[in-house]
Parts: sequence; structure tokens; C-alpha cells
Amino acid sequence: MYIPGHFNEANVQIIHAFMRDYSFATLVSTDENGVPIATPLPFLLESEPAPYGTLKAHMALGNPQWKSFRADQEVLVMFQGPHAYITPSWYEQPLSVPTWNYAAVHAYGLPLLITETEASYQDLKNLIDLHERQFEHPWSLEQVPDEYIQKMMKGTVSFSIEITRLQGKFKMSQNRTPTERERISEELEKSPDATRVAASKLVKG
Repeated sequence: MYIPGHFNEANVQIIHAFMRDYSFATLVSTDENGVPIATPLPFLLESEPAPYGTLKAHMALGNPQWKSFRADQEVLVMFQGPHAYITPSWYEQPLSVPTWNYAAVHAYGLPLLITETEASYQDLKNLIDLHERQFEHPWSLEQVPDEYIQKMMKGTVSFSIEITRLQGKFKMSQNRTPTERERISEELEKSPDATRVAASKLVKG
């Protein structure tokens, strides 16, 4: 990913927090003919091993992408955060053009299929428990008969990705003046669109 210096985010803790906040990401790999394959998936991030951590996920058994995984070939997981169109009417300098603010993280790593049933079950449980926390009465895998869960899991493929490289790009008007950034943040915050409001917080810093 092309990242000009003033938009680069290299702090792993900040990047990890972003990946957890926007954990529904796109997995990209290539098949044996070099053709790109992409699948949107929910990911679970584990901080170990250092420095970049590990991603866990699963996909449908019928999805051919997992068959393209090679232990020596990196895959890419793209995390997309808030974004917004920026009008030049918010700038102090009249000679300006529109742009688009956005935040994104690219995680590269080596995929590994998880074949142990217990490990796959635990990763699935961890993912569900993480997202069920937001509800007053969280649902749990324990509420479903084990034989039913095992049957459903036979239709999925679990895998991990040990992250080898991380790129963080937070393009949030850092190249504008403090006054302009403040105005951009204020204007975005007025929007009824939740994505633009979220972008306003990143512009504000």
C-alpha cells in the first residue's frame, strides 16, 4: 500500500486497536495461476507472537480460496475503517481540490490450516464470545448440542495467519493546517452518516 510519510501509522498497538474495531476484513490470496481471490471474513486478532500477532478466521468448506494457501506464500488481509469525501470549501486555501480521507490497515502473513477439531472449536467460541459481549443476554455455543456444532463445523475450514508485516495508513488531513483540520472534523461531525462521524474523530486525533 502506498503510504506518504505524514499518513503512516507505525505504532503496533494503535494498529491492533484499529484491527479489533474494524475486524470484518477482506482476505486476498492468489490461486495456482496467479489469479487473485478475495473473501470478506470476520477476524479474531491475537497479540502473540510478537511483534505483530496472529489472525484467526474460518470460511466455508465450499470456498476454494483455502485450497490456494501455501505455507511459503504470504496472503493479505485488508482492514477498512472510516472514510469520507472532503470538500475543498472547508479549506483556507481557495486553490484546492477535493480528496478522500480514510483509514486502512494491511496485514500480510503466512496462512496455516487448523485441522485439530478442539482448536477450531476454541477459535470459533472466542470469536462468538467477543461479539456477544455487546448484548444484554449473550448467546453461547454451550446453548447448542455438541453434535450439532460438530456437524456445522464440518462445513467450515479454520485457519490462522501469523502476521509478518503490518501497514497502517490513516489519511486524515494531516497535510492540512491545524485550523483546517479542526474545521474538517467539525463539518464531518455534523453529518447524519455514522461513518463520516467516525472519520471526524480520527481527523481530530
